[in-house]
Amino acid sequence: MTSATEPTVPTRTLVLGMAHEDGVIVGAELYPVAEACRLSAEQVRSCLRRLISEGLLEREGRGATAMYRSTAAGLAALRLTMARTRLAYRHDATGKGWDRKWRLVAFAMPEEMRNSRDAFREALRRLGGAPIQNGLYVSALDWHSPVRGAAERIGVSEYVTLFSSDDLQVGGESDPRILARKLWPIDQIGAGYEVFIARFSTVVDDLTAIRQRRERLSDARFLPGAFAMASALNEAFNDDPLLPPELLPRPWPGRSARDLVIRSRRLALSLLQSHQRPTLFRLFDEATGDVS
Repeated sequence: MTSATEPTVPTRTLVLGMAHEDGVIVGAELYPVAEACRLSAEQVRSCLRRLISEGLLEREGRGATAMYRSTAAGLAALRLTMARTRLAYRHDATGKGWDRKWRLVAFAMPEEMRNSRDAFREALRRLGGAPIQNGLYVSALDWHSPVRGAAERIGVSEYVTLFSSDDLQVGGESDPRILARKLWPIDQIGAGYEVFIARFSTVVDDLTAIRQRRERLSDARFLPGAFAMASALNEAFNDDPLLPPELLPRPWPGRSARDLVIRSRRLALSLLQSHQRPTLFRLFDEATGDVS
């Protein structure tokens, strides 16, 4: 990778990117990768302390050999990331995915539950929902199962109502594609992906040139670029409601951005000096089916 892809993003992305499928982060694996990415041990320790204080991780052992196990909340966050990644690439592969149903979530909570209400709103936002009015959110995805899970974790299930409709009208508008633009900032999300594509547009060519010269990538050369590229994609991906392709402009830059990541990663992995698949972002490889 070139110097243009050096990491300039939070350590949190790297730390969570080292999680195993069971949610365990192994200190002995984490610190060498962080060092290769030019992140200090203190930066890593500080990030781990924050994740523990947020209730996402629990520590077992001490020092660089400690292990960090995901709590129920931490596992839920990892599974949501995995599910979103699978969904995005499934949409990209099929070019469709909508059953023409809108899934709605309504809730009303007493004022003394303000913190829980705010937490539930944030959970709906992370799941890609859009507010129609106070206490009413909508998604074009079948999101009721994760919504129920979020309501249970936050302790607000008794205040939540779920329902579906194939006939949604908002402000007099019922055309699904127009509604999607009205409810979600599609142009802004697409622009974020365009920024990513412009920044990393030469990576595939750079890696192809390395292969043509019959060179190999060391971890110190590969990991910072992989870290930076995945982190930059997340800046757009985390705000993407992952609407079905039928509701998006075509061509959709999100699809192009994800294709760029897959092609770059597969090519880079084939050039590694080590024959072992790197631990960084292994869950991404599993979610996209890119596992040897």
